[in-house]
Amino acid sequence: MEQSVMSIKDTSANPAPLGLFGFGMTTVLLNLHNAGIYEMNSMILAMGIFYGGISQIIAGIMECKKNNSFGMTAFISYGFFWLTLVGLIVMPKLGWVTATSGTGMIAYLIMWGVFTLLLFFGTLKISKALQFVFATLTVLFFLLAAGDATGNQGLKTFTGYEGIICGLSAIYTGAASLLNEVYGKTVLPLGLVPRN
Repeated sequence: MEQSVMSIKDTSANPAPLGLFGFGMTTVLLNLHNAGIYEMNSMILAMGIFYGGISQIIAGIMECKKNNSFGMTAFISYGFFWLTLVGLIVMPKLGWVTATSGTGMIAYLIMWGVFTLLLFFGTLKISKALQFVFATLTVLFFLLAAGDATGNQGLKTFTGYEGIICGLSAIYTGAASLLNEVYGKTVLPLGLVPRN
């Protein structure tokens, strides 16, 4: 009996720009607060739930269709990072749970730093732009943990500015991915790593 093989071409949109913009813009806005520019407010929390959280989860689910395990893992994980962070801030204020201790928050940030460092090694096979995003994000998590551990306000302010750089690099990477695809040429370089 003769078998026929049919291949289906994936014509779905590239979800990476959505995920990178969601992460980058939310990171910049939170770290403007960390740098002391303005107070913790509902804008940050709303961005954390909807754009940093839900939009990245949607982008990660779409990466499944693209057969991109790295993108799926990163976007879904950081989407839930934003949702858990908002939960850590809001749930105690609503009286649902006891607020996380300083030690608990330090452990939370360190675990996200370790996770991000592991993902950084994956970026070594993708692009220099993503390498920068994940390197600065790894540093950001460990600086946040150090700031909480020491209570050093100068370190916390410095960390906010480092986080702004991290978020802007994600916005750049998202814009480059989107514009390069729209124009069919390199408008903004990503420093793609050749595949072996």
